[in-house]
Amino acid sequence: MKSYKGKNILITGGLGFIGSNLASALVKLGAHVTLVDSLIPQYGGNPFNIADIRECVSVNVCDVRDSFALAYLLQNQDYLFNLAGQTSHLDSMVDPRTDLEINAAAQLSILEACRKVNPEIKIVFASTRQLYGKPDYLPVDEKHPIRPVDVNGINKLAGEWYHLLYNNVYGIQACALRLTNTYGPGMRVKDARQTFLGIWVRLLIEGKPIKVFGDGLQLRDFNYVDDCVRALLLAGASEQANGKVYNLGSKEVIGLKDLAKMMIELGYGGAFELIPFPPERKAIDIGDYYSDFSLITAELGWKPEIGLGEGLANTLAYYTEHHQHYWDANA
Repeated sequence: MKSYKGKNILITGGLGFIGSNLASALVKLGAHVTLVDSLIPQYGGNPFNIADIRECVSVNVCDVRDSFALAYLLQNQDYLFNLAGQTSHLDSMVDPRTDLEINAAAQLSILEACRKVNPEIKIVFASTRQLYGKPDYLPVDEKHPIRPVDVNGINKLAGEWYHLLYNNVYGIQACALRLTNTYGPGMRVKDARQTFLGIWVRLLIEGKPIKVFGDGLQLRDFNYVDDCVRALLLAGASEQANGKVYNLGSKEVIGLKDLAKMMIELGYGGAFELIPFPPERKAIDIGDYYSDFSLITAELGWKPEIGLGEGLANTLAYYTEHHQHYWDANA
């Protein structure tokens, strides 16, 4: 990862979960890091996420929909890790236009700014496995049909394809990673807006039962945030990645009921209960999902290194110590 030492790096969504963990890794690699975050309350940016590196990074509170501010900030940057986004599937169905503005229109504006003020920049875009929709087969590889089941998936697909188009037509070096369920310290845990696993962590620490939808047999794979960060760094440093899309994922596949049991058995006590799917969630549920990530292993040498048990233990220990920075116990 020597390619990052002394380089100028912009991270959109930089005070969010993955962005802040990426920033920490880049600071250790000797990069000059600028973080952009809107700090809109429902999205996940949290200043505490960078408490340990605050003096080592520049922070600009700015919305990615502000094309003039982004054009200014993109000047003289060597890399852009484009992680800002509206990630709530339910919110995208309630307010589709805002999702469109952030996940599609703003992405086009960012790429246009790069084309005009910094065509040499390298971009890594955080995409999502949600694009695939309900799988035809498992594990899901990059050749699987694209069939989003919600507005968020459609807009994230547009954002991803804009990046690939600008790579192929304008020579703006860009690639995309389709992230699966990423978890770890810094994720939003006060509600289920970004990941169900976040609210499970909160409920467990508060001594309340974890609520598992349906029969709890739905299969999922998970990536600990350190593994996700390593994939982003490898993609950014690789010319071979330009114009490519890569799945992340894990060989460790688990049903949600068994995941709840695993979390409870880590020593925090608690319980789980099976409850019926809320109608609005059932309408966009994709059933079983886990990824084939052999392409990124073959081309960039990435594979997950942190097991689910270790990652969950780290996550629960972090929020046990720091929960006051992530949710109001009285809320």
